[in-house]
Amino acid sequence: MVVFSVGKRKTAKARVTVKEGTGKISINKESLENWPHYLQLMILEPLRLSGITNVDIRANVTGGGQMGQAEAVRLAIARALLEYTKDENLKNKFLAYDRNLLVEDSRRTEVHKPSQSSKGPRHKRQKSYR
Repeated sequence: MVVFSVGKRKTAKARVTVKEGTGKISINKESLENWPHYLQLMILEPLRLSGITNVDIRANVTGGGQMGQAEAVRLAIARALLEYTKDENLKNKFLAYDRNLLVEDSRRTEVHKPSQSSKGPRHKRQKSYR
């Protein structure tokens, strides 16, 4: 059985394929071991919570930075595992652990306002009283 899933975080988009296998995980045709350790732990959270080890996961990620990409992959893996197992208890376990495992974070960066485009969206000229 093959399951496809999508996860997004800020501008990062991840497409994940989960199928029966030996437990290999690759992101953008690279092994997960090439990622920093703390991001590896974050990406593997859904697998550890579910206890599933006999699946191969292939992910393609575009856009965003490394942290956003890792969170997008994590979301996509959790959604794919839910569809793969069709287990309602697993859904409750994911939601109790971290709601962002199943629900996309809708926050985005604020648009920069005119006349101060390089200084940030809320930058104002400093006022001097002397």
